[in-house]
Amino acid sequence: MQNAITELEELTLNGASKSFLRETAKWTYFLSILGFIGLGLTVIFSFFAGTVFSNLPNMNEIPFDFGPVMTVTYLIIVAIYFFPILYLYKFSVNMKKALQSKSDDDLAVAFEKLKSHYKFVGVFAIIILSLYLLMFIIAMLGVAFGG
Repeated sequence: MQNAITELEELTLNGASKSFLRETAKWTYFLSILGFIGLGLTVIFSFFAGTVFSNLPNMNEIPFDFGPVMTVTYLIIVAIYFFPILYLYKFSVNMKKALQSKSDDDLAVAFEKLKSHYKFVGVFAIIILSLYLLMFIIAMLGVAFGG
């Protein structure tokens, strides 16, 4: 037996659903703006990373200039983190637009951006967890065979 929702060609949103989506769009807009501000501050900090890290004790023992390495590292982090924030921002903008205009196309675009946001975050989480597992295995092999 099929679920009643799968038999419908259209899904209508009641007042409560619209209210929840409107509030969600406000919060995602707020969080995306905070994310963009954080990215901007990180870009600014990345250019001062060389000075900050060169003033740390024991940094003179490293045979290369650590500042440019940290600058590039921070800029890579910014580039990676930019996309989920952008998807979240586009979700909020399109959701607000969809609720105002009652446009199914804008609603579909909003949910597409939300899907992209969570897909990106999910894939990134899998990658990070895989790297942690790989580092753990390498550490255990180092302990087992290194002494």
